[in-house]
Amino acid sequence: MHEINEGERFWADNERGKLIKQGGNGMREAKYYVKLEEDKVECRLCPHTCRLGPGRRGICRVRENREGRLFTRNYGLCSSLALDPIEKKPLYHFYPGHFILSAGTVGCNFGCEFCQNWEIAHGEPEVVEITPGYLVEEAKRLKSVGLAYTYSEPIVWFEFVLDTARMAREAGLKNVLVTNGFIRPEPLKELLPVIDALNIDVKGFSREFYRHIVHGDYQPVLRTAVQAKEAGCHVEITTLLVTGLNDKLDELEELVKWILAELGKDTPLHFSRYFPRYKLKQPPTPLETMQRAWEMACRYLNYVYLGNVEAPQANNTYCPQCGNLVIRRQGYRVSFPGLVTPGYCRQCGSQIAIIM
Repeated sequence: MHEINEGERFWADNERGKLIKQGGNGMREAKYYVKLEEDKVECRLCPHTCRLGPGRRGICRVRENREGRLFTRNYGLCSSLALDPIEKKPLYHFYPGHFILSAGTVGCNFGCEFCQNWEIAHGEPEVVEITPGYLVEEAKRLKSVGLAYTYSEPIVWFEFVLDTARMAREAGLKNVLVTNGFIRPEPLKELLPVIDALNIDVKGFSREFYRHIVHGDYQPVLRTAVQAKEAGCHVEITTLLVTGLNDKLDELEELVKWILAELGKDTPLHFSRYFPRYKLKQPPTPLETMQRAWEMACRYLNYVYLGNVEAPQANNTYCPQCGNLVIRRQGYRVSFPGLVTPGYCRQCGSQIAIIM
């Protein structure tokens, strides 16, 4: 397997003929929009439903009205490409221990003040122009389990992700979406048949938090999670606990109860520790807050994990029936002391909710 340092960008040499060029304009007519009077357009990709006059761009920065037609400006433009452990997405119950080729673009339809990848979401990073075929061939060459669309927000890369995911599916590869979930039902319905797994970032369970800190709404995100689950996709949820803003235990309990009711008790939930980043200067999430959230969620859900925290018990997977350690995680090193393929507890024989 091709060894790549975590987070490192890499590009194939031009001799293989699949890397097109540095830069590129990424222009491609968008799929979901309607034309309005006076050459205006209304984007129908995400719930912002931006109405744009000629020459104007949407909140995401990558959709632009050109003479009464909506174009995506980032088709095939890749800012980040790396072979990652799938646990980094994070996905703990979908092909654990495997590597996945992960690609990101530029732009985002949220404005999170704590953005972890603001340089590519809201900045102007270096990009190269690639094709769907390039990503598929690289994934096969690297013996990756599939492709993950991640780093920046893949929803605003919709047309490219759709084309690539269809080609990857035909090649027998898995497709993973790491997303904020802020998409309208119609384009999501077209995309989900070629998506195998999603990690959906539910950033909080408060309209106030989403409005003032995320600059969006959480109800469409919840709808995305339910729609993906109903479509048969594997779904895991991540929530970054931001000190003093979305880390109240009663609010988190409402989120956990919603997951239990709408997605099921076997849905993996990841609470991730916040550190100051981008515009937000709150101190890091107290470890006591992380521990209390984990203990609370474990009362409702079978699989709860802590991210950005040294807490082995909260990173391992245990059998919900007998408590046997089935998967041990040390950083991104994964072992299976108590798991029998294709996903049964070695001690009691109970099925573990996992895809291998």
